[in-house]
Amino acid sequence: MTSTPTVFAKGFRPFFLLAAAFAVAFLPLWLLAYTGHVDASAYWTPSTWHGHEMVFGFTVAVVAGFLLTAVGNWTKQETAVGGRLVVLCLLWLAGRLAVVFAGDLQPGLVVMADLLFIPALAGAIGRPLIRTNNRRNLKFLGILALLWGANAAMHLDALGVVEGWARPALLLAVDLIAVITLIIGGRIIPMFTRNAVGDALIRSNKKLEKFLVVAVGAAIALSVFAPMEWFTGAAAIIAGVAILARQTHWGAKQTIDKPILWVLHLGHAWIAAGFVLRGLAVFTPQVSGSMGTHALTVGAIGLLTLGMMARVALGHTGRELKVTKPVAWAFVAMSLAALGRTLVPIIWPSHYVDWVIASGVLFALAFAVYLLQYVPILVKPRADGRPG
Repeated sequence: MTSTPTVFAKGFRPFFLLAAAFAVAFLPLWLLAYTGHVDASAYWTPSTWHGHEMVFGFTVAVVAGFLLTAVGNWTKQETAVGGRLVVLCLLWLAGRLAVVFAGDLQPGLVVMADLLFIPALAGAIGRPLIRTNNRRNLKFLGILALLWGANAAMHLDALGVVEGWARPALLLAVDLIAVITLIIGGRIIPMFTRNAVGDALIRSNKKLEKFLVVAVGAAIALSVFAPMEWFTGAAAIIAGVAILARQTHWGAKQTIDKPILWVLHLGHAWIAAGFVLRGLAVFTPQVSGSMGTHALTVGAIGLLTLGMMARVALGHTGRELKVTKPVAWAFVAMSLAALGRTLVPIIWPSHYVDWVIASGVLFALAFAVYLLQYVPILVKPRADGRPG
C-alpha cells in the first residue's frame, strides 16, 4: 500500500500552498495587464477577471484549506485526505487554468471547469457535518451555495446570457467571504487572544453579536438591491461601527508584541473599515466604492488569510505558535498594501496608478515570504510525530 504524501495529509497543507503560490504568480500578471504590458483575459473585462480570480481562485483556496481542516476537528471525522484531497486540488487548478486560457477553450468547458470546485468542497465538508448533526456549522454549506451562485452569475454574464450581473455578483461574493471571516473571526480571535495572554475577561458580547447579524445582513441586502441610496450608506456605516465595537472586548492592546495575534485583530478591523468606506462612498465623491471593496479584500481578506495561514500551519503541525521576523514583516507589507488601495489614494489621488502597483507588489511579496517560510512546514510531517 502506498502511503499518503504528507502534503495531502490535511486540507490546509496543499490549499495554503496553492493559495500563496497563486497570489505570487497572479498579482504580477494582473499588474502587467493593468499597465497594458500584456493582454488580459478575453473572457471578462480586466477588472472583473482580476476580482474573480482573487475571490474564486485565491480566497476560496484559503477557505477550502481552513474548512477542510476545521470541519475535521469539529466533527472528529475526516473531510478529504489523500486521493480525495488530490482530486479537490486538481478541480481548483482546472478552474484557474480554464479561466486563464478561456480564449482558447469552448465557453461551456470554461464554465464547467470553474464551477465544479465549490460543490465538491461542499460535499467534502457536508458529509461529516450532516452525519454528526453539526447544526452550528451547517451555515457554511449555505454560504458556499451562495458563492457558487455568484460565480455562476458571473459566467452567465460572460456568456451573454444575462447582462450586467458580473459586478454585482462579484461584490456579493466579497460580502459572503466577509461573512465567513466575521463568523470564524468571532470564534477564534478572542479565544486565541485569551489563551495567549491569560485574560479571562476577553470574550464576545452576546447582545452585540446578535445585533451584528442584523446590521451586517441588512447592509449586504441593501447593497444588492439599492446600492446607492442614502439608507444603504447609513446601514453600511452602522454595520462597520458594530463590527469594530465587537472587538473592543477582544484585548487587542495586549497583542502589540505578538504578530501572530495582532495581524488577526487588524484584519478584523479592516472589515469594519470596508463597510464604513462603502457607506461613505454614498455620501461623498472623495470616497469611491472600490475603496470599501479593497478594504475588505486587500485589508481584511489579505491580512486574515495570511495570519490564519501562518497560525493554522504552525498549530496543526505541532510547532510553537510564534511567527518568524520575516513573516511579521510580511504582515506589515500586507498592511501597507491595504493602505495603498484605500486611504492613501484619498490623500494623493494623482498617483493612483502608482498606489495600485505598489499594493499589488506588496501583496505578492507578503505571500512570497510565506512560501519561503512555510513550504518546509507544510510538506514535512508534524514536529510532534502525530498524524495529520
